[in-house]
Amino acid sequence: MRMTTTSVAAFAAAIAMLAASPAAAQKKYGPGASDTEIKLGNTVPYSGPASAYGILGKTYAAYFAKINEEGGINGRKIVLISYDDAYSPPKTVEQTRKLVESDEVLAIVGNVGTASNIAIQKYLNAKKTPQLFLATGATRWNDPKQFPWTMGWLPSYQAEATAYAKYLLKEKPDAKIGVFYQNDDFGKDYVRGLKEGLGDKAATMIVAESSYEVSEPTVDSHIVKLKAAGADTLLTFATGKFAAQAIKKVAELGWKPLHIVPNASSSLGSVLRPAGLDNAQDLVSATFAKDPTDPQWNEDPGMKKFHAFVEKYIPEGKAMESTVLSGYSIAQTMAEALRMCGDDLTRDNLMKQAANMKDVKLDGLLPGVTVNTSATDFAPIDQFQMMVFKGERWGRFGDVIKGELAVAGR
Repeated sequence: MRMTTTSVAAFAAAIAMLAASPAAAQKKYGPGASDTEIKLGNTVPYSGPASAYGILGKTYAAYFAKINEEGGINGRKIVLISYDDAYSPPKTVEQTRKLVESDEVLAIVGNVGTASNIAIQKYLNAKKTPQLFLATGATRWNDPKQFPWTMGWLPSYQAEATAYAKYLLKEKPDAKIGVFYQNDDFGKDYVRGLKEGLGDKAATMIVAESSYEVSEPTVDSHIVKLKAAGADTLLTFATGKFAAQAIKKVAELGWKPLHIVPNASSSLGSVLRPAGLDNAQDLVSATFAKDPTDPQWNEDPGMKKFHAFVEKYIPEGKAMESTVLSGYSIAQTMAEALRMCGDDLTRDNLMKQAANMKDVKLDGLLPGVTVNTSATDFAPIDQFQMMVFKGERWGRFGDVIKGELAVAGR
């Protein structure tokens, strides 16, 4: 058959188009990725002093097992390699090197603990290996300039405190604030966020500050000091038992300040009951996630999916459903980032997609709270809703507040 010049040109153009088609040109793979699988890794304290958080690692594995049963992500199965680091940073370093250099995972996901993640942060950034969606609320994970391969997941303590500042400026702008905080990075992050959120008014609104050491047997003297300073608003940036002591002492003194406690110390079982529920009435805090034990969510579609997941894939997690929900949400976020990668499963593209999430809804987040990231903001969640304790339950109120946060290194 004889072809005209025009038909030859058309035929050549068609061949060129086929060669440039997505199927032929867009599949790119880095370490741990192929046509059939995506290999991820992490270290979790399955043993040691923080072994209770081992349930997070089990939840990640269970969620990815669910995804695999449903056909995987873009047709690829997730292989999760998870090692025990016993909450020991040297062990974290050892196991992470194994994951990167021997197992050749695409990314590290959901590692637990601030100290453990700090221990591997420089190494993973030097290796250009994504360190994603960490189970820690330290502010340092939002530093894309210095650490472009590291991204947290839990809202930072600093962002949460900024939300409290916004709430006070709106609802009680003449507040005389007493700040009670733990003298370490946990407490100082909250204080920094509060002052940043109050801006120029911080100097006049904060009338007194008092910090405690975790070695102190009681914090009573600090609460007495803050009351004597004339504070009518108390922000208790303390962990569990110290927050409970503060709540109890405030009541013993007959003091009636607007009392705000952090989300980390809002647990009914470990903080409020030990402090006495009568003493905890009208406490204020903030939250970003649904409470899986609260019956108000019984008919919520997202929580129905979560409870069905627990029932089928990780029934031992029923006793720790709030922690399991965090693990479920972290894994759900990672799955979304991988879906966004399409067939370009390189470390570079995974990090690019993780830093380009817009209004991503998760089953466990409150209505109005979504995952958002950008190339200059590595804080996936920085929205909160205020809540007040009445009777035996927290009740949410007001609009969702964004905890604006200055990005480290910027």
